[in-house]
Amino acid sequence: MGLSADRGLLGRTSTVERLADILRARITEGFFTPGERLAEDSIGSALKVSRNTVREAFRLLTHERLLVHELNRGVFVRQATVEDLVDLYRVRKLLECGAVRYLVDPPDVSDLASAIHQAEAAVLAEDWRGLGTANMVFHQAITALAGSPRMNELMRGVLAELRLHFHSMPDRRRLHEPFLERNREILSVIETGDGPGAERLLHKYLDDSEHQLIEAYQAADTR
Repeated sequence: MGLSADRGLLGRTSTVERLADILRARITEGFFTPGERLAEDSIGSALKVSRNTVREAFRLLTHERLLVHELNRGVFVRQATVEDLVDLYRVRKLLECGAVRYLVDPPDVSDLASAIHQAEAAVLAEDWRGLGTANMVFHQAITALAGSPRMNELMRGVLAELRLHFHSMPDRRRLHEPFLERNREILSVIETGDGPGAERLLHKYLDDSEHQLIEAYQAADTR
């Protein structure tokens, strides 16, 4: 399953929270897709953790709306709805726009710049899933500008759930590539310390991204 490479992240104290972090990250990266069944045995074997630990991690991620338990069938990656999407973007706007609104001095933008470089490398490799992951890293870094661990935690959950919606787009390149230049523009404004200017760009960016995904849902419903 490719999970064995994550075994080192658990360390000697294999906790439910750390396992949940790994699975959440894998969902964010698009490694697990909506409707995919997650097998306790395979995950436990790959990461060398007990089935009870896997079950508890599943419960945490079910509470976060990333997984769903179906009686007598097992645990599956959740298939999200357009209503979920609208609510997620409502939260994104609160978190990301709020993180830059009160910037008055140029912040440390090294994480933002690193995410841009990661995205550019993904474009060169025509790795569109990787481009989507780099985009998420960029927006997580925007939220981190607020210096709030609680906002960071909320954003991690939002981005993991958002990845479920990306699978509604038949063309991942069209979904992600046009926003790379807009990320560069947002970065250039943030690094000057212009919080209100960055907020305006971000709000329009998030509106456009939301509408693009809603249109994808609507198109799928008509097929």
